[in-house]
Amino acid sequence: MYFIGLDLGTSALKLLLMDEGGQILNIVTKEYPLEFPQPGWSQQNPDDWLRAVLSGVPELLQGFDAAQVAGIAAGGQMHGLVVLDEHDKVIRPAILWNDGRTQKQVEYLNGTIGKETLSERTANIAFAGFTAPKLLWMRENEPELFARIRKIMLPKDYINYRLTGVHCTDYSDASGMLLLDVKNKRWSAEMLELCGVSEDQMPALYESWQPVGTLLPGMAAAMGLSSHVKVCAGAGDNAAAAVGCGVVGDGGCNISLGTSGTVFITSKDFRVDSQNALHSFDHADGGYHLMGCILSAASCNKWWMEEILKTGDFAGEQTPITPERLGKNDVYFLPYLMGERSPHNDPAARGAFIGLRMDSTRADMTQAVLEGVAFAIRDCVEIARAQGIAIGRSRVCGGGAKSPLWRQILANVLGIPLELPQTEQGPGYGGAMLAAVGCGAYPDVQSCAKALTSVKTVTEPDPALTAAYEGKYNRWRQLYPALKGVRL
Repeated sequence: MYFIGLDLGTSALKLLLMDEGGQILNIVTKEYPLEFPQPGWSQQNPDDWLRAVLSGVPELLQGFDAAQVAGIAAGGQMHGLVVLDEHDKVIRPAILWNDGRTQKQVEYLNGTIGKETLSERTANIAFAGFTAPKLLWMRENEPELFARIRKIMLPKDYINYRLTGVHCTDYSDASGMLLLDVKNKRWSAEMLELCGVSEDQMPALYESWQPVGTLLPGMAAAMGLSSHVKVCAGAGDNAAAAVGCGVVGDGGCNISLGTSGTVFITSKDFRVDSQNALHSFDHADGGYHLMGCILSAASCNKWWMEEILKTGDFAGEQTPITPERLGKNDVYFLPYLMGERSPHNDPAARGAFIGLRMDSTRADMTQAVLEGVAFAIRDCVEIARAQGIAIGRSRVCGGGAKSPLWRQILANVLGIPLELPQTEQGPGYGGAMLAAVGCGAYPDVQSCAKALTSVKTVTEPDPALTAAYEGKYNRWRQLYPALKGVRL
């Protein structure tokens, strides 16, 4: 059997074809536009995602027997608000995870409703990117459109709906809506009422590996597939990436250096961060996880390289950053280009270079970008450690993890070994694995992960360099509080 994994990202869809033994047979990427109608706003047309799927699957299957495809599952960008009317037509562009328009609604939820109440209902507090604040924003600012809502879903769920006709979501992705009772895996009646919606407007809930339906005949024909192909619920991108990296079961950790950055800590038992700085979500393996999220990670390096330095030679720009320079840089970077989530929950935060001198070099600033993201990841790790969670090592994935230099910096900033998986296609590979489980190729997600994932290389920390970065991190963490009062 073949399985298709979809990685529904912010700027592109990555499609992956995997066989039953876990071998990746082909990968195709389809880009689509991102809209910024106002400063801090971020949205997309959901039909662009569908077009990417319908054009990408036939290309993915060129040279392969499409009759062998048994299942499809996606790892999708989380939190995005997709709303359909009574005819199942998209009402407005999807408001994405990195959209910051909901600051007023977040303040209302956390302040007036109260963080403790939110945590009791959903195991989480409100963040600007979450879905519930977007519903409140829409009700206040677009009341006529809000009144037309008949179905609410997340980005990957819209793809699943168009492929199968089933309104569905999975627990891991639904956890990030601030509408789910994460502990008990059911919609929170209190939160739905607060947002002015009913359970009838919400999608049906599934475990990530469960099939939600089979392909509609028209969709099957458009992609050159059988209508018997199963579509599984899939997962939020970080949960799917964790599956794809083999981070399932109890006590695992996965760090993602993608557009955003995450620290993903698995647990067989439900737990909540007492500081409410980490998200408490359901995992795609049927268990739970805590997750810290920084809104800009590899996207910081992309911005610095492409928009400021005007180059695509990422590796070349890192070449001057030789080992003896590590731990000695006096230039610091705050990576808050889209505001920040963990631990500051501040959509108004902004990026900054600090410590520039006349002798500061291009390489110093490039190194500061890599180190600033690593320090922000450590902020999330420190919150977990404060909860008594021991993180002795971690898998690492995402586009930024392809850089040996960045892995070396991160390993020493955190003081732990970082394991690079043999397969680097986290969310897409995780999606294909979930489809394999849903189609019966493996009995459960843990068995599939054990069989199909392994480590390619390990980056060990150097004690002397870790000690040097300890001082740098402690200096860096003073910068955000010092600048917080300056609002541009």
